[in-house]
This record gives sequence, structure tokens and C-alpha cells, in this order.
Amino acid sequence: MTDSAAVLPPVTAGVAAGALDLLPARLRKRVDGAVAKAAGWPVEAARDGVVVRVAEDTAVTLRVTAGIVADAEDAVCSCLLAPACLHRAAVLSVAPLAVEKEDEARVGEGEETEKGQGEPAAPAPAVADEPALTPAQSTALDALRGAVTAVLVAGVSGSGAVHRAELLHAAHSARLAGLHRPAGTAVRIARLLGEARSDDPAFRLSGLSGELAELLDLVRRPAAALSPARRDYRPEGPLRLYGLFTEPVVTASGYAGATVYALAPDGALRTLSDVAPGGPDRALQASGTPVPGGCALGLRELGDGGGVILTAPTVSPDGRIGGGGAVRSVRAAGAGWREAPLAALWERPPAEQLASALGWLSQPADARTAGGDLLFLDGLVTGAGFAVAAGPALRLAAPDERLELPYAENLSLLASRPGLALRLIARVVPDRPDRVQVLAASWTGHDGEPVRADLGLRLLNRSHIPAVSAVPAGLTGPREGEAPPALPIELDLLRRTVDRAVAGGRAVSAASADGELPRRLRAVGLSTGAQRVEALTDAAADRRHDVLGRLLPADPRGFALAWLATAVYAAAATESLLLAAWTPPDISAN
Repeated sequence: MTDSAAVLPPVTAGVAAGALDLLPARLRKRVDGAVAKAAGWPVEAARDGVVVRVAEDTAVTLRVTAGIVADAEDAVCSCLLAPACLHRAAVLSVAPLAVEKEDEARVGEGEETEKGQGEPAAPAPAVADEPALTPAQSTALDALRGAVTAVLVAGVSGSGAVHRAELLHAAHSARLAGLHRPAGTAVRIARLLGEARSDDPAFRLSGLSGELAELLDLVRRPAAALSPARRDYRPEGPLRLYGLFTEPVVTASGYAGATVYALAPDGALRTLSDVAPGGPDRALQASGTPVPGGCALGLRELGDGGGVILTAPTVSPDGRIGGGGAVRSVRAAGAGWREAPLAALWERPPAEQLASALGWLSQPADARTAGGDLLFLDGLVTGAGFAVAAGPALRLAAPDERLELPYAENLSLLASRPGLALRLIARVVPDRPDRVQVLAASWTGHDGEPVRADLGLRLLNRSHIPAVSAVPAGLTGPREGEAPPALPIELDLLRRTVDRAVAGGRAVSAASADGELPRRLRAVGLSTGAQRVEALTDAAADRRHDVLGRLLPADPRGFALAWLATAVYAAAATESLLLAAWTPPDISAN
């Protein structure tokens, strides 16, 4: 897609969708082929944007405002058919989607049933007494339902630029009608489809499955779809912050920067970010951005044990701190991870932290508070991974495997020190119960003083980590024969069935159906899961005939609802069994 000079800037959803509207029907049929070619067209930096070289005599120019292409007139092609040309449509389709205002909470911060041993219940039907919708809202929800159902029926392999454009159009109409939550989810699905099409290494099929399930659930529950838009920043009194760690941010939508997490006196986490259009190299640069208010304290310095007092800051409901003109800041004493008030974060039992993190993940994206998915773990490096104190043995994974970020190298170095006592800040990986993604770590240095490192920003070497000495009091290695927590293979097969439907659509679901999985699910007590798989199989293969023997049209909505029920069940069962796997035996026995 790019040469060494530039990358495509993010494009708003409206501009990306509108580009296809101008195309005549004969060209719309060719747009997917043009998009595939556009991925290889060279991109050159220009004074106010970029120039995409289609051919020697043809170029598409994108002008940017605040780092994004925000208006249709900012995308111009030099060919005779412009603006109704394939060149312009293909470039705008292959460009990353810009982050809308309602989605800002998800940039810079890490995108069911009763918790117990028993089998989760099936998803509940929509509540009958739903609030009334305006005609515009009803139309918008119908458009979203049709667009997301079409994507699911076609699957990732069959969803092209037209499917994506229809989804973006529906999202735009929903946002205008005040349906901000489903609109934001639809844009995220369109963004993930773009990642899948470009073979982005950050793309995760399970993530797309989760977003599809959320949108399908929202369009059937008007009460949830009518939730208000994300509230703006509000003024707050003086705020004392203790820096915790700094995380580099690099998104597939073309944004990069850094976010520092800090603890407020009320025990809530707050974040300060500098995230803007750019590539991985911008993450390190942004970590040096000063804290708002003029105290000359950089974000990374605050995260590395610093402290600050902010007067008249603006704070969003999810804990993000803005940089309003009235805010003032002054340096203050920080705290170590083993000092008050930060040390309290590591005092909660790991299983309790996991339950809170899974509950956080089950909330709508725009209702989550800062850092709700973080885990604060103590333990020992072992030959096979990491033994969590009062918790399971785990594998340590990199949150981002881009070569520009040193996560993987740092974790490999830490793993080479069996017996090393570590204090970690990590993220839960809901679909991988045997691991956590490690963001920052602390250990005892050569001089006996604690050392802490942001693993995505600081490249460690062997001199940073001393030889292992005595194990600190209160820490023990894994119990004999203990292995990382694992879920039943049958549940993993069920989740693969859900993801396979997203990847290949209805046709693949019908072709790959067999009766073995339901039998295996019943054998391990997951009878409701077996029923869900059978219902999904029937819905995928259902092509009934009328009384005259003519083939009736397929029922895409029935297939979508059957898939949704299966996806919700799989997620609930995974959460329930994951909590059981993390609970120490002496607790689970009570």
C-alpha cells in the first residue's frame, strides 16, 4: 500500500461510503478488484496530504485536516471519470477509517451468566416492553440489521467494498438518528473488515465475532440502541495522580501515540493520552508529550513513578483527562508499586480481579471505565511460564507483536530468568485462558531497589535483570504437576464454529455441519451448547420448498439470530469456566 515516504491517512466513514455511491452499476461490480490493486499503489507525501500514484498519468490526491480526510471534496482523482471513478473509490476504501468522536474512548485504551461451575443459560429474548422509536430511528435500525446480517451471511471471505459501504451508510444514518452505540459498533465492524482484507497482523477473527454479536444484539433491543452518546468532558476539582505505567498505542485505523495510567485518591484509574494519526514511530515520540497544565512533566515520566496535581482539569465519565485551557499542573511526589496507594492494586485475589475484568469486557464499549481490564499480578517466572501467587500458572504474551515495539523481546528476556519474582500489570485474554498480555513489570534490581519498566517502550537487556536470588516471602512456585488453565476442547470447538461462520458465512456453516460436535458437547454437560449448534446448523442449511416444490428464499435473519445465540452462549460458557479455572482449589471446594 505504501512506499517509504508516506501512508494513507484515515478517512471518515461518510467519505469512505460516499465514494461508492457515485459509481455506476457497471463499476460497482469491479470495485473489489480495484481495491485489491489499490493496496499496491505507491503513496507519496504532499504538502497538505498524500498523493497515490495509480499510473504515470493518473493520481489520487487526499488532503487532510487535523490528520484525516474529513470531506468528500478532499479526495480528488486526475482521471477523466472523476469523481465517479474506480481509482478514487478504491483508494478511499483501502484507507483506514478515522475514529469518530463517539469512538474516541476506545483509542488509547486496551478493544452473560452467573459466575459459577454450572452451565450457563441460553441468551434471554428481547424484552417485550421496549421504548418507542421515531420513524427515522426505526428505519436506521432496519438498515443496520440488514447490513450486518448481509455481512454475516457473506462472511469475511465474501464481504467486499459494497458490503462495507452499506454498513457505513447505515452507521451514518443511525448516528444522525441518535443511535450512537449501534452506529459506533457498525463502524468498528467496517474497520475490522478492512483489517481482514489487508491481512493486517493485528486482526483477530474473535474480535470481529464479538463486534458482530454486539451489533446484532443492539438492533434487536431498542432500549440498548437508544443509549445516549458518550458524554463530554466535565470540569473537576483539584486532582492528585500517582503514575502507574505508560502504554504505547498503535491502531490498525492509522492512529498512534501513548497513554499513561494513573491512580487517583478515590482508587479509580485515570488516563492521559496523546493519540493522533500516525505510525508506530509516533508512539515513542508521544510518550514525551507534557502533561497538560504546564508542569513540563512528560507522560512517560509520570507513568514511571511520577506524580502530579492538576487544578481545574476536565475528566470524561470513563476516566480520561482532557487538556482544557483552564487546567494547571504541578509536579508532586509519586509512589512505587509496593508503596501506598499503588500497592493496594495487587492485594485483590487474582480470581476476583479476573471476574471484574470479564464483567468490564461484557459492558458496552462506551460504558467502560479506564483500566477495567487490567490485572495486577505477583508471581515467579518458571520454566514454562509464570506462576501467579494465589492463582494459576500462566503464559506471558505480548499485547502487540509489531517489530517497532519491544514487547516480545522484553518478555523473552524475562522468561529466560526462571525463579525471578515479578510484579506485573497485564490484560486478560478472554479467549485464551492460559495467558495474559503483559504491559509493564517490576523486579528487584542489582542494588536491591525495585525496577519497573513499560515493556512496550523500553528495550531491556540482560544487564537490567540480576541473577535470581532468594524467593521473596509469600511467593511460591507452581504446585507440582500444575499446568496453565485450559477449557474443555469441546468448548474450543464451539468457539471455532462461531468464528468459522464469521469467516466463511452461511455457506461454510452449512457445508461444515456434522453431528459430532453436539454429541461431544452433551458428553461434557454442555447440552445447551449442543442445542445452539444444532439450531445454527439447521438455520444455515434451511432451504425449504413451497407447496409447488419451488425453492423458497433463504432466511438470512433466522441464520443471524441462530448465530447470535450460539456466540452469546459460547462467550458465557467461556467466562464461567475460565473463572473456575482461575479459582484456587481450596476456594472452589467451598
